Amino acid sequence: MKNIAVLVSGGGTNFQALIDAEKTGIIKSGHIKLCISSSKLAYALERAKNNGIKSVVIRTKDFLSREDFDKAMIKTLEENEIDLIVLAGYLNILSKELTDKYPNRIINIHPSLIPSFCGEGFYGLKVHEEALKYGVKVTGATVHYVNDVVDGGNIIMQKAVYVKEGDTPEILQKRVMEEAEWKILPEATEMVCRNL
Repeated sequence: MKNIAVLVSGGGTNFQALIDAEKTGIIKSGHIKLCISSSKLAYALERAKNNGIKSVVIRTKDFLSREDFDKAMIKTLEENEIDLIVLAGYLNILSKELTDKYPNRIINIHPSLIPSFCGEGFYGLKVHEEALKYGVKVTGATVHYVNDVVDGGNIIMQKAVYVKEGDTPEILQKRVMEEAEWKILPEATEMVCRNL
């Protein structure tokens, strides 16, 4: 069983999908051992508490330098013997030091079909706003490995979602979560755990 740390910043709906997937046996080669949040106010911390998962808040603003933040993050991951790091709506960009320390052991979910609508500044509703503005007929979600290029790591899994007439960014965001993100993030997590 591989130990999984899930990094979060907000509501934690993808985190919940992972928790549910472990309970139902979709994730069977790994165990969610730790939740690390970049915010004290993240509802994801409640989800961790409700499911008996250890949680810790590590915020960049609490450190004098990025180097100190990285050290604290690595120390926490090592103390908890983490094998796989899953970014589930985590809004901090990881440093090269961190991604180099865990090659092919950090994965992320992105709410588009990479290479479309990704990279620096593309997160949350912005991704769906841009997809609608561009007029794409198909969007979706991508699980990829994390390296030192934002959304630049190798793709693990993708799932397409149709854009419908009258979609708003909010409606599209919800459909992409329900039809793609909440399905492929647990599946990819199991696949990576199994192969570690």
